[in-house]
Amino acid sequence: MNGGGGKVVCVTGASGYIASWIVKFLLLRGYTVKATVRDPNDRKKTEHLLALDGAKERLKIFKADLVEEGSFELAIDGCDSVFHTASPVTLTVNSDPQVELIDPAVKGTINVLKTCSKVSSVKRVILTSSMAAVLAPETKLGPNDVVDETYFTDPSFAKEKKQWYVLSKTLAEDAAWRFAKANEIDLIVLNPGLVSGPLLHPSLNFSVDVIAELMKGKNPFDTRHYRFVDVRDVALAHVKALETSLANGRYLIDGPVVTINDIQNVFREFFPDLCIADRNEDMKELNSVTFRSCLDKVKSLGINELTPTETSLRDTVLSLKEKCLL
Repeated sequence: MNGGGGKVVCVTGASGYIASWIVKFLLLRGYTVKATVRDPNDRKKTEHLLALDGAKERLKIFKADLVEEGSFELAIDGCDSVFHTASPVTLTVNSDPQVELIDPAVKGTINVLKTCSKVSSVKRVILTSSMAAVLAPETKLGPNDVVDETYFTDPSFAKEKKQWYVLSKTLAEDAAWRFAKANEIDLIVLNPGLVSGPLLHPSLNFSVDVIAELMKGKNPFDTRHYRFVDVRDVALAHVKALETSLANGRYLIDGPVVTINDIQNVFREFFPDLCIADRNEDMKELNSVTFRSCLDKVKSLGINELTPTETSLRDTVLSLKEKCLL
């Protein structure tokens, strides 16, 4: 599965943070990309994609909606593989978590996989899940635990804690595995942690907004510990999962633990002119991020050296400044 010359692939939710970088890398490697967005007429969703190298010759944009059954058929028809990244990413629910988060995540995933099962040309599906579907197992993680691909979030725990985003990603991944097994689909799942790094799209997304908040001296997760993984590493892992013939199952891709002090020191070192507010020292201590992630499996895809956290954070802030988002 090496090399993209002449191959056609689909990327759902292509205007998103990770997906935009997947599209960029696919085009650079010679693939023809059929990209789906909810509204092809929304220039904020398409302009940055159409500006990518190779887009004029090998990028086609299609309209598709997660909860509209069959809406991905035109985009997936004739494709060798499908990257399913489209899913709502937010921790805030206005009124109904089922409608706002769970249905689009779960029904959208099954909608895409149903279409893939009907299209004989599709050889592999790569699903973007999340460490959220990993990190809340039945037994609470301790600071010395080593997490690998065998860890799954307990849906009842996520529901009890009203962690609706965690629940949506967990249920969507579980539904994907069940459907793939029943329909003999070659499914690969990537489980990235909190993603940082430069934006290709023109607006803030959830994970980069976390960094913007940290720069203001706020602490979105009320924790002394964070861990970030660079968007370029995550996107490349997706492409490698397509091109590695022996790839199988899940792949965790997450960064090392850093303290909020480490993060602020990076900001001050690289951007001394920025007005970075003092932190609120009265913070809860959460142990959930002090575990260690085993990345041996993702290294088998050729992702040997992850971008250092300080480099990723620096590039995030540079990108935010360039796009006037600070």
